[in-house]
Amino acid sequence: MNEYFVINIGRQLGSGGREIGKKLAEKFGIGYYDKELIDLASKESGFCKEFFEKADENASHNFLGGFYSMRFPYAGSSSAVTGNNCLSNDSLFKIQSDVIREQASKESCVFVGRCADYILRSHPRCMNVFITADQADRVARLSQIHQISADEAEKWMEKSDKKRADYYNYYSFKTWGMASSYHLCINSSMLGIEGTMEFIAELAKRKLSI
Repeated sequence: MNEYFVINIGRQLGSGGREIGKKLAEKFGIGYYDKELIDLASKESGFCKEFFEKADENASHNFLGGFYSMRFPYAGSSSAVTGNNCLSNDSLFKIQSDVIREQASKESCVFVGRCADYILRSHPRCMNVFITADQADRVARLSQIHQISADEAEKWMEKSDKKRADYYNYYSFKTWGMASSYHLCINSSMLGIEGTMEFIAELAKRKLSI
C-alpha cells in the first residue's frame, strides 16, 4: 500500500476551508498546499509567479481573451515567450497538475482547491472533502477578517464561488459542491472550525488507515 495519503479540500469562500486545511496538515504533521502551489509551479516550470496567479482557479474559457498575443517572462529572466510558446490556461493547469501529482507521490499532504481531487483520482489513499457554511457565518467571517461590509462580503462570495465552480466543472467534468463529487460534504457552521477539522481527521484516520 502507498505509504502516503492525501486530503483534498474544496470550499466555499468564507467557510473556513483554508484554515481547516491548515489545521489538518498540522494535526497529521504533513504538507499543506494552497497558494503554495503557485510558487511550486513557477519554480518547476521556470515561468514567473504572476503567470500562474492570473490563471489561478480560472477556467480556460473565462480567462483573458487576448491571452495568446501576450508576452510572459520566465522567472528571474528578462526573456519572453511568444507565438507558439505562449501558454494557455489549459497548459498552466497541466503544469500545476503535474506539480500536484509530484508532491502527492513523495509526501502526505493536504491540497486546497485547484481540482486536486480530480487530478489525484487514481491516488490509492485519497479523501475528498467539500466544506460549506451558513450564509450568515460566511459573511461574518469575511467581514471580520478583511474589514469589509456585509454587502461587500456577499458580492465577493457570489463572485468567488462562481469562479471556483466554473473552474472545477470545466476541468473535472464533475459538479462543484455536489455530494456525489466528494467523499464528504460538511457544513462548518455545525461544529465550528476546530470541531470540523477534528471530524474530518477522524474520518480520514478510518478511510485512509492513518
